Amino acid sequence: MDLKVDWIGQKNQIDAAKAAGVKQIVLVGSMGGTNINHPLNSIGNANILVWKRKAEQYLADSGIPYTIIRAGGLQDKEGGIRELLVGKDDELLETETRTIARSDVAEVCVQALQLEEAKFKALDLASKPEGTGTRTKDFKALFTQVTTRF
Repeated sequence: MDLKVDWIGQKNQIDAAKAAGVKQIVLVGSMGGTNINHPLNSIGNANILVWKRKAEQYLADSGIPYTIIRAGGLQDKEGGIRELLVGKDDELLETETRTIARSDVAEVCVQALQLEEAKFKALDLASKPEGTGTRTKDFKALFTQVTTRF
């Protein structure tokens, strides 16, 4: 497995999008990229999260409006019923809230394309367990919480 090839692929996609005049890119990545010793980096010595983070940085430096969503562990559960949490630099990995429904990630992607508050931002994304917290409905407020560009 050569993730450097995947990074080159993402770089080429970003370059092609820029050349085509794409107005915004939403990139879904993974939490854990700040920890070189994260277990995903040891699978086949591929440094999966390291290369994902390099692609994210390339996007952030490209000048194209972007939203980088670093999702927590993905769950096959119903979406739209939990409180979503945003963080930065893997701080959510230090909590009990490290997972999120796939459909919630998809909804955040759609909202990112519709809200100016989502542009030029990078965020970690997870959710509270079902039945705790308040269901997230205000995505503008969710993106307003985010202060990091990368």
